[in-house]
Amino acid sequence: MTRRETVTFDSEGATLTGNLFLPGGTDRPAAAPGVVVAGTWTSVKELMADRYAQRLAERGYAALSFDFTGFGASGGEPRDTESPARKVRDIHHALTFLAGHPAVDGDRLGALGICAAAMYMSDNAAHDPRIKGLALVAPWLHDEAICEVAYGGADAVAEKIKTGREARSRYDETSEVDYVPVVSTTDARAAMPYEIDFYLNPARGAVPAWPNRFAVMSWPDWLTYDSIALAPRITQPTLIVHSEDAAIPEGARRFHAGLAGPKDILWTQGTQFDFYDQEPQVTVAVDAVAAHFGRNL
Repeated sequence: MTRRETVTFDSEGATLTGNLFLPGGTDRPAAAPGVVVAGTWTSVKELMADRYAQRLAERGYAALSFDFTGFGASGGEPRDTESPARKVRDIHHALTFLAGHPAVDGDRLGALGICAAAMYMSDNAAHDPRIKGLALVAPWLHDEAICEVAYGGADAVAEKIKTGREARSRYDETSEVDYVPVVSTTDARAAMPYEIDFYLNPARGAVPAWPNRFAVMSWPDWLTYDSIALAPRITQPTLIVHSEDAAIPEGARRFHAGLAGPKDILWTQGTQFDFYDQEPQVTVAVDAVAAHFGRNL
């Protein structure tokens, strides 16, 4: 049994909306260790963060999933814009909210990032000593070299950056946002122009709260973000759960090698999208993450 509270908190003027999942039962301690949870790029909390947060609450943690600024039920403009710096700031404020909640032990805080949020949780952990443990599930961890491999080479990356900067200039001049689909089988401009069942299947990720749109002006900040360089600045105990069949395992290996603190990596089975909502991948990941936080929070 778990309890869920709809919560709001401020992030530099934007009101963010989240779900706080709390352990149920009368035998629970007055304050539980807290974990902030976030998921893939462009995602809303309903896609995978809620699932992981609830499962952590079942294991005794107070777990907060939330919509980033400009996404889902949260406020802020421009909408559906992938801004790493803004998301890192949001995580910092989410932790501040969580630490101050009466059901949470503010001295026992952890962070869980799934896919792209692994980069953002890591960035915050690198300068936020409140984080006592970091966990990354199916992490998307990139730098310039990995982006070139993932996006078709240096010329293709440069073209996306150019297009993104042009879109940003139009937004600055007109306040109009140029959107393309996140996932599409027919639109070559889509951020991911191929079929991905998780995002296109209404029984999985194609939920009404997720509009499947990507602000083109997001490309420069996304493609120039170097998450691998964060690793030497992270001293907290860190767990990575990944698969050779998931996204860019080379990024996970390089990031893990560079970590400055205690570290562990669990190689298991499954595709990238299996870790979002499929079994046994979700249970394998949650069990490993809960045990990691049990040792370190």
